[in-house]
Amino acid sequence: MNELDAWLIAAAGEAGIDPADVPVQTVLDLARDVAHGVVRPGAPVTAYLLGLAAGRGADPSALADKLSDLALDWPSEANVGEESPIS
Repeated sequence: MNELDAWLIAAAGEAGIDPADVPVQTVLDLARDVAHGVVRPGAPVTAYLLGLAAGRGADPSALADKLSDLALDWPSEANVGEESPIS
């Protein structure tokens, strides 16, 4: 067992979730795409959004694919210098 597995088991237990229900590779792939295609702090925020949507019944794999596509197509240079709408 590696450190990520141990953390997943402990954290999922605290959250009342079966660790087998967590699509770890899907979340990691999405976080990578957002961190590299948009902005690093967007990775955990997007993972949280994915979790919220999954909790509301969305298919996490399908949504992760859509969000990854969005991140990979994100025009990050177009946003340089703009103020954040969330401040």
